[in-house]
Amino acid sequence: MILSMTGFASISRDFPGGLLSLEVRAVNHRYLDVQMRLPEELRVIEPQLREMVSSRVTRGKLECRVGLNQLETDTTTLELNAQALDSLLQVAAQVEQRAPQAKGLSVGEVLRWPGILKSNSLPPEVLQQLCLQSLATALEDFNASRGREGEKLKLILQERVSSMEAIIASIKPKLPLILESYMNKLSGRLQEALGNVEDDRIKQEFALFAQKIDVDEELSRLTTHLSEVKRILKTGGQTGKRLDFLMQELNREANTLGSKSVSTETTQASVELKVLIEQMREQIQNIE
Repeated sequence: MILSMTGFASISRDFPGGLLSLEVRAVNHRYLDVQMRLPEELRVIEPQLREMVSSRVTRGKLECRVGLNQLETDTTTLELNAQALDSLLQVAAQVEQRAPQAKGLSVGEVLRWPGILKSNSLPPEVLQQLCLQSLATALEDFNASRGREGEKLKLILQERVSSMEAIIASIKPKLPLILESYMNKLSGRLQEALGNVEDDRIKQEFALFAQKIDVDEELSRLTTHLSEVKRILKTGGQTGKRLDFLMQELNREANTLGSKSVSTETTQASVELKVLIEQMREQIQNIE
C-alpha cells in the first residue's frame, strides 16, 4: 500500500473523573519529526509514546496532542493516607528536635503534602495505560487515512505515467522519418553553399551528427524508468524516496530529449513530458 505523509486522527476516552482526548496529525517532511504535547500527568510515558509512533510511521512531521479534562463530581471522595501521614509527622518531629525554632506544619500544609490524601479517582498508572491504548487506536485510524490518501496519489501517478507512455509511443515511430527529413534538409543547404557534398569526409561527419541527434536511446530509458515507477507503485511500502529519485532520472532524459531535438514534434514531446514529471514530483513529495 502507498501511504501519504499527510493524515489526521482523533479519539476521546472517558474515565472515572474526567475525559482524555488524543489527536494525531502530520504533514510531509524529509524524515520523521515527532512533537509531543502532553499534560504533566502523562509526561512520564513520553518515551513509550514516541516509540509507538516511530514503529508505525517512518516519515513526516507528526504532532501528537493529548488533553486531560479532570471533572469534579459528587462521587469523588478523599481519604487520609495514614501511613504517609505518620511518616510525615515523624520527619516533622525530628526536624523540631534539631531545629526548635522551625515553624511546625499547619493542617493545610499537611493536607497539601503529596500522597497524604487519597481519592477514588483513576490511579496514574491506569491513566497512563489508557493513554497508550488510545494512541494505538488513533494510529490505526491515522494510518488508515494515510492509506486512503495514498491510494488517491497512486491513481494520479498512474494516470501521469500512462500519459507519458502515450507521448513516447506516439513519437518513437516517427523518429526515422524526422531524422531523415532533417538530414536531407541539412544536405540541401550544404549543396547550396558548397556545391558538392559527396566528399567522404563530409559523409562521415553526417553519420556522426546523425548519431548525436538520435533520441531513440533517451526514449528507451524513459520507458525503462516508467516501468520501474509502475512496479514500485504496485509493490507499495516506503516508496517516496525511490520515486523521487526516479523523477530526477526521468527529468534528465526529458531534458536531453529536448536538447537533441531537431523537430517541433520532439521539442513539444520534451516539454509535455517535463510538465507531467513535475506534476508527479509534486505528488510524490506527500508519499512516505
